[in-house]
Amino acid sequence: MASEKVLNQKKEEVTKLAKEMKEAKLILLTDYRGINVDDVTKLRTEIRNANAEYKVIKNNITNRALKEAGIEGLEEHLVGPTAVILSKEDYLTPAKAIYKFAKDNDFYKIKGGVIEGKVMTAEEIITIAKLPSKETLLSMLAGALLANIQKVAVALDQVRIQKEEQGEKVTVSAEETNENKEESAKAE
Repeated sequence: MASEKVLNQKKEEVTKLAKEMKEAKLILLTDYRGINVDDVTKLRTEIRNANAEYKVIKNNITNRALKEAGIEGLEEHLVGPTAVILSKEDYLTPAKAIYKFAKDNDFYKIKGGVIEGKVMTAEEIITIAKLPSKETLLSMLAGALLANIQKVAVALDQVRIQKEEQGEKVTVSAEETNENKEESAKAE
Protein backbone atom coordinates (compact mmCIF):
# COMPACT_ATOMS: atom_id res chain seq x y z
CA MET A 1 0.00 0.00 0.00
CA ALA A 2 1.25 3.47 -0.88
CA SER A 3 2.46 5.68 1.90
CA GLU A 4 0.55 8.77 2.97
CA LYS A 5 3.34 10.98 1.63
CA VAL A 6 3.07 9.46 -1.87
CA LEU A 7 -0.74 9.75 -1.80
CA ASN A 8 -0.51 13.42 -0.83
CA GLN A 9 1.96 14.07 -3.67
CA LYS A 10 -0.41 12.44 -6.15
CA LYS A 11 -3.37 14.43 -4.78
CA GLU A 12 -1.35 17.64 -5.21
CA GLU A 13 -0.43 16.63 -8.76
CA VAL A 14 -4.09 15.91 -9.57
CA THR A 15 -5.22 19.23 -8.07
CA LYS A 16 -2.55 21.18 -9.95
CA LEU A 17 -3.39 19.47 -13.25
CA ALA A 18 -7.13 20.00 -12.70
CA LYS A 19 -6.52 23.72 -12.11
CA GLU A 20 -4.49 23.94 -15.34
CA MET A 21 -7.25 22.09 -17.20
CA LYS A 22 -9.92 24.50 -15.93
CA GLU A 23 -7.89 27.46 -17.21
CA ALA A 24 -6.94 25.84 -20.54
CA LYS A 25 -8.52 26.78 -23.85
CA LEU A 26 -7.17 23.54 -25.32
CA ILE A 27 -6.67 20.09 -23.83
CA LEU A 28 -5.54 17.44 -26.28
CA LEU A 29 -4.99 13.77 -25.58
CA THR A 30 -2.65 12.01 -28.00
CA ASP A 31 -1.21 8.53 -28.45
CA TYR A 32 2.55 8.81 -28.78
CA ARG A 33 3.49 5.17 -29.42
CA GLY A 34 6.29 4.52 -31.92
CA ILE A 35 7.70 8.06 -31.84
CA ASN A 36 11.45 8.49 -31.43
CA VAL A 37 13.07 10.93 -29.05
CA ASP A 38 14.23 13.36 -31.78
CA ASP A 39 10.69 13.68 -33.16
CA VAL A 40 9.17 14.19 -29.71
CA THR A 41 11.80 16.83 -28.93
CA LYS A 42 10.93 18.71 -32.14
CA LEU A 43 7.23 18.43 -31.33
CA ARG A 44 7.76 19.71 -27.78
CA THR A 45 9.65 22.71 -29.21
CA GLU A 46 6.83 23.47 -31.65
CA ILE A 47 4.25 23.15 -28.88
CA ARG A 48 6.29 25.43 -26.61
CA ASN A 49 6.56 27.99 -29.46
CA ALA A 50 2.75 27.85 -29.72
CA ASN A 51 2.54 28.79 -26.00
CA ALA A 52 1.35 25.34 -24.95
CA GLU A 53 2.65 22.53 -22.77
CA TYR A 54 3.30 18.91 -23.72
CA LYS A 55 3.15 16.51 -20.78
CA VAL A 56 3.26 12.76 -20.38
CA ILE A 57 1.16 11.97 -17.32
CA LYS A 58 -0.16 8.69 -15.97
CA ASN A 59 -3.68 7.98 -17.23
CA ASN A 60 -5.00 7.55 -13.71
CA ILE A 61 -3.82 11.01 -12.68
CA THR A 62 -5.14 12.56 -15.91
CA ASN A 63 -8.52 10.87 -15.39
CA ARG A 64 -8.80 12.13 -11.79
CA ALA A 65 -7.77 15.66 -12.87
CA LEU A 66 -10.39 15.65 -15.64
CA LYS A 67 -13.06 14.61 -13.10
CA GLU A 68 -11.91 17.26 -10.63
CA ALA A 69 -12.03 19.87 -13.43
CA GLY A 70 -15.59 18.78 -14.27
CA ILE A 71 -14.70 17.44 -17.72
CA GLU A 72 -16.45 14.24 -18.74
CA GLY A 73 -16.35 12.17 -21.90
CA LEU A 74 -12.62 11.58 -22.33
CA GLU A 75 -12.26 8.55 -20.04
CA GLU A 76 -12.31 6.08 -22.94
CA HIS A 77 -9.26 7.80 -24.47
CA LEU A 78 -7.11 7.22 -21.39
CA VAL A 79 -5.86 3.83 -22.55
CA GLY A 80 -2.26 3.20 -23.50
CA PRO A 81 0.45 5.84 -23.63
CA THR A 82 -1.20 9.27 -23.52
CA ALA A 83 0.36 12.69 -23.86
CA VAL A 84 -1.55 15.76 -22.69
CA ILE A 85 -1.22 19.08 -24.49
CA LEU A 86 -2.51 22.14 -22.64
CA SER A 87 -2.79 25.71 -23.90
CA LYS A 88 -4.17 28.64 -21.92
CA GLU A 89 -3.85 31.25 -24.67
CA ASP A 90 -4.76 29.81 -28.05
CA TYR A 91 -6.29 26.55 -29.18
CA LEU A 92 -5.72 26.79 -32.92
CA THR A 93 -1.92 27.06 -33.16
CA PRO A 94 -1.14 24.05 -30.91
CA ALA A 95 -3.93 22.01 -32.55
CA LYS A 96 -2.42 22.78 -35.96
CA ALA A 97 1.05 21.75 -34.74
CA ILE A 98 -0.25 18.45 -33.35
CA TYR A 99 -2.30 17.77 -36.48
CA LYS A 100 0.68 18.45 -38.75
CA PHE A 101 2.88 16.18 -36.64
CA ALA A 102 0.23 13.41 -36.61
CA LYS A 103 -0.12 13.72 -40.39
CA ASP A 104 3.64 13.30 -40.85
CA ASN A 105 3.93 10.43 -38.31
CA ASP A 106 1.64 7.47 -38.86
CA PHE A 107 1.88 6.20 -35.28
CA TYR A 108 1.05 9.51 -33.59
CA LYS A 109 -2.72 9.88 -33.12
CA ILE A 110 -5.03 12.50 -31.69
CA LYS A 111 -7.40 10.70 -29.30
CA GLY A 112 -9.72 13.55 -28.38
CA GLY A 113 -9.76 16.71 -26.34
CA VAL A 114 -11.45 19.83 -25.09
CA ILE A 115 -11.59 23.18 -26.88
CA GLU A 116 -12.83 26.11 -24.81
CA GLY A 117 -14.75 23.82 -22.45
CA LYS A 118 -16.36 21.62 -25.13
CA VAL A 119 -15.36 17.95 -25.31
CA MET A 120 -14.51 17.06 -28.91
CA THR A 121 -13.68 13.96 -30.89
CA ALA A 122 -10.43 13.54 -32.79
CA GLU A 123 -12.28 14.21 -36.07
CA GLU A 124 -13.70 17.51 -34.78
CA ILE A 125 -10.27 18.61 -33.57
CA ILE A 126 -8.71 17.71 -36.93
CA THR A 127 -11.41 19.70 -38.73
CA ILE A 128 -10.64 22.74 -36.58
CA ALA A 129 -6.88 22.26 -37.06
CA LYS A 130 -7.37 22.34 -40.84
CA LEU A 131 -8.96 25.82 -40.67
CA PRO A 132 -6.85 28.79 -41.74
CA SER A 133 -5.30 30.84 -38.97
CA LYS A 134 -7.08 33.87 -37.54
CA GLU A 135 -4.72 36.21 -39.39
CA THR A 136 -5.39 34.41 -42.69
CA LEU A 137 -9.15 34.60 -42.17
CA LEU A 138 -8.91 38.33 -41.38
CA SER A 139 -6.81 38.86 -44.50
CA MET A 140 -9.38 36.99 -46.58
CA LEU A 141 -12.18 39.13 -45.10
CA ALA A 142 -10.25 42.34 -45.74
CA GLY A 143 -9.59 41.25 -49.32
CA ALA A 144 -13.26 40.50 -49.90
CA LEU A 145 -14.28 43.87 -48.44
CA LEU A 146 -11.71 45.74 -50.51
CA ALA A 147 -12.85 43.95 -53.66
CA ASN A 148 -16.45 45.08 -53.02
CA ILE A 149 -15.37 48.64 -52.32
CA GLN A 150 -13.32 48.62 -55.50
CA LYS A 151 -16.34 47.42 -57.50
CA VAL A 152 -18.48 50.24 -56.06
CA ALA A 153 -15.76 52.79 -56.89
CA VAL A 154 -15.52 51.51 -60.49
CA ALA A 155 -19.32 51.60 -60.85
CA LEU A 156 -19.50 55.17 -59.52
CA ASP A 157 -16.70 56.21 -61.85
CA GLN A 158 -18.58 54.70 -64.79
CA VAL A 159 -21.70 56.64 -63.78
CA ARG A 160 -19.61 59.82 -63.61
CA ILE A 161 -18.12 59.17 -67.06
CA GLN A 162 -21.56 58.47 -68.52
CA LYS A 163 -22.99 61.68 -67.02
CA GLU A 164 -20.04 63.72 -68.31
CA GLU A 165 -20.54 62.32 -71.80
CA GLN A 166 -24.17 63.45 -71.63
CA GLY A 167 -23.01 66.92 -70.64
CA GLU A 168 -24.38 66.95 -67.12
CA LYS A 169 -22.63 68.49 -64.19
CA VAL A 170 -21.44 65.69 -61.95
CA THR A 171 -20.01 67.33 -58.86
CA VAL A 172 -22.49 68.18 -56.15
CA SER A 173 -21.45 70.38 -53.27
CA ALA A 174 -22.68 69.95 -49.71
CA GLU A 175 -24.66 73.21 -50.00
CA GLU A 176 -26.48 71.97 -53.10
CA THR A 177 -27.35 68.74 -51.31
CA ASN A 178 -28.79 70.67 -48.32
CA GLU A 179 -30.77 72.95 -50.65
CA ASN A 180 -32.24 69.90 -52.44
CA LYS A 181 -33.27 68.39 -49.09
CA GLU A 182 -34.95 71.65 -48.02
CA GLU A 183 -36.83 71.91 -51.33
CA SER A 184 -38.08 68.32 -51.03
CA ALA A 185 -39.19 68.93 -47.44
CA LYS A 186 -41.17 72.06 -48.54
CA ALA A 187 -42.77 70.16 -51.40
CA GLU A 188 -44.15 67.54 -49.02
